[in-house]
Amino acid sequence: MVNLENQIFSSYKRNPVLFDEIFDKKGQVKDVYSKLFNLYGEHSIKDYVNLNEKAKSSFFNQGITFQVYDKKKTEEKIFPFDLFPRIIPPEEWNIIESGAIQRSRALNLFLWDIYHDKKIIKQGIVPMELISSSANYLDQMNKVDPPGGIYNHISGTDIIKHTDGQYYVLEDNIRCPSGVSYVICNRTALKRALFGVFNHYKTYSVTNYAENLLDLLETVKPKGVDVPNVVVITPGMFNSAFYEHSYLAKTMGVELVEGRDLFVENDFVYMKTIQGPQKVDVIYRRIDDAFIDPLEFKPDSSLGVPGLFAAYKKGNVTLANAPGTGVADDKAVYTYMPEIIRYYLNEEPILNNVHTYHCSRPKELKYVLEHIENLVIKPVDEAGGYGISIGNRLSKKEIEVVKAEILLNPRKYVAQPIMSLSVHPTYIDKTESFEQRHVDLRTFTVLGKDKEFVLKGGLTRVALKRGNLIVNSSQGGGSKDTWVLKT
Repeated sequence: MVNLENQIFSSYKRNPVLFDEIFDKKGQVKDVYSKLFNLYGEHSIKDYVNLNEKAKSSFFNQGITFQVYDKKKTEEKIFPFDLFPRIIPPEEWNIIESGAIQRSRALNLFLWDIYHDKKIIKQGIVPMELISSSANYLDQMNKVDPPGGIYNHISGTDIIKHTDGQYYVLEDNIRCPSGVSYVICNRTALKRALFGVFNHYKTYSVTNYAENLLDLLETVKPKGVDVPNVVVITPGMFNSAFYEHSYLAKTMGVELVEGRDLFVENDFVYMKTIQGPQKVDVIYRRIDDAFIDPLEFKPDSSLGVPGLFAAYKKGNVTLANAPGTGVADDKAVYTYMPEIIRYYLNEEPILNNVHTYHCSRPKELKYVLEHIENLVIKPVDEAGGYGISIGNRLSKKEIEVVKAEILLNPRKYVAQPIMSLSVHPTYIDKTESFEQRHVDLRTFTVLGKDKEFVLKGGLTRVALKRGNLIVNSSQGGGSKDTWVLKT
């Protein structure tokens, strides 16, 4: 029975046009949320304010931060966290999980193909021009066989729930997908603040991610290695995701290193230690391709390791993710994902793509230019929500600026209809009340040799600004704990 005198939700205003994840069309609390709704309703607003402050203090004390960049300054912020969790029933999670695995498998096969036989290109399914013009396509990876045959060891799939109640994939992230540490820290913070709520639901753990990640990374060790030495390489403490780099290294029980801590000798990689050089076999890298090896890529890079790519090409070290994977999370390649899945797996896509226009195609470019006010314009190679323009939020002058940018380089842009992301009750500090806010979900899939794992939870990201559809933390977003229920 739902408590209708629930104080902390008393001022919640529901927009019936939006898909609310806890309230149905009649304004009734959905069964899966009824216990949670009542449990939270036992607290007063004053109680909740105190609990919210406790959670923020927990994040601050743990150093759970991220950095936001703009043209004028770089600012470090505490990662915003909302104490009211999102619940995903088992039948819905089965669709999400199987769809995420399907996409990761297909993308891995696609990457092998475009760097080897290029069958999908020769058969006219994906144009070579699309691949060769991608800023993330590396000629140096042609004919290179990654250990274990895996390119995208870690994939982040961004998924939304639309007003039709169906799940859609917005984009695939397989260069250096971030955010998994926040999934685990969200769970820890919620347990510290409101431990009792977990007694009423059977949810999957999210704290086993590091253990599974290490296990799968060890399956792609170089040939001839029995017990691989794994490290995490970071650009350093000023990187926006440094907290995550250090957290994952610590929870996996491996060393966190920078480029200056490693060196290459006779095409093998070694780590400098006070006991002398130690051979390194698997590197989970959080450094972009261009910076990993100054001898092969960006010559003035001080972040990478001279000779690292030569060691990789000879199969003496595993790099996760493999160099050149970024070509497959190019948002222009995303438009071909249904065909890619059918071609390599002979399966129908489990998760829907959002209809996407690629501006390099003349007819689609014409449509985009004529209908910008109804579209979301995205650069194909940006991350973190940077460079996105939402047509119905632009002035006439701003629309003309966007048109000019597209015409200057059509290959760089795709456009999608403005999708109405589902909404979830979210506590807003300024009003000290719950309000509807748009959410998405980033799932994390790990591929190893003959092994795979999807974290049963993922990162629910929240657009904290009213009406905003961009959920990235760099654009003012926060996150929620995500509960996947057991059957």
